[in-house]
Amino acid sequence: MRDWQTLEREALRLHARYSLEVVEAFGLCPWASDARRAGRVCTRVERTDSAVDLAPTLEHLRVLAANSDIDVAFIVYPLLDLDRLAFSHFVAAVREADAARYPIGETVLALADFHPNAAADLTSPERLVPFLRRTPDLTLQIVRRGALQEVRMSENQGTSFLDVKDLSLDAWVASRNAPTPPLAARIAKNNLRTVERMGTQALTRQFENILQDRHASYFALGLPLPLWEAHK
Repeated sequence: MRDWQTLEREALRLHARYSLEVVEAFGLCPWASDARRAGRVCTRVERTDSAVDLAPTLEHLRVLAANSDIDVAFIVYPLLDLDRLAFSHFVAAVREADAARYPIGETVLALADFHPNAAADLTSPERLVPFLRRTPDLTLQIVRRGALQEVRMSENQGTSFLDVKDLSLDAWVASRNAPTPPLAARIAKNNLRTVERMGTQALTRQFENILQDRHASYFALGLPLPLWEAHK
C-alpha cells in the first residue's frame, strides 16, 4: 500500500460512520454512545492482508488486555479480502490463540466478527445479528469481559430493554420474577423488535451508502474492488 496513512484515516472515518449512523442512530447497542463519550472505545486499523498471519492481531489484543481504560475496541482490516465464512474462521483462530495465553476460563477479552456482507434474516434475533454487523470493512470487535460483567450487574433485573408502559401489572411482575436471559440475547431480541418496527429498508440504505463511500474512497487510493464484494 503506497499511502497507508491516508488509507488508515479513511478506514477510521468509515468505521466512525458505521458506529454513529447505524449503531448509535438506530439504538443497536445500549451503551455504545456512553462508552464513546467516556473515551472507553478505541479503533485500530491493521494493515495485514494475510488470513494466516495472526501475530499482528494478537499483539493488538495483548496491548488492549493490558489497558484497563478501554472497554470496547475494534480492529479494522481494509486489506484483508475474505468472505464472511472465511473471516469468521480467521476470528475463531485468533480467539483460540488468544485464549491459549490464559488459564482456562480467564480470558480478558471477548471477540466477535463483523463483515460487510450479510442479508437481513428476521426469523430469529440471532439470525439478524450478522446483518446488523455490516461494517464497511472486515472488523474484529473486542469487548473487555469485566466491562460486560459490570453491565450485567448494573441492569435493572431484566427490564432494561422493556418499556414498562407496554406491560400490564401482572406481566410486569412476571418479568421481574422470571430468570434473566443472557445480555447478548436480550440485546438481539430488542434489535429484532426495532428492525421489525422500522423495516429493513432504512438500514439497508445506510449500509449501502457507507459501502459505496468505502469503495469510492479506496478506489481513489488504488485499491481494487474486494473479492468479497465482487462475488456476493
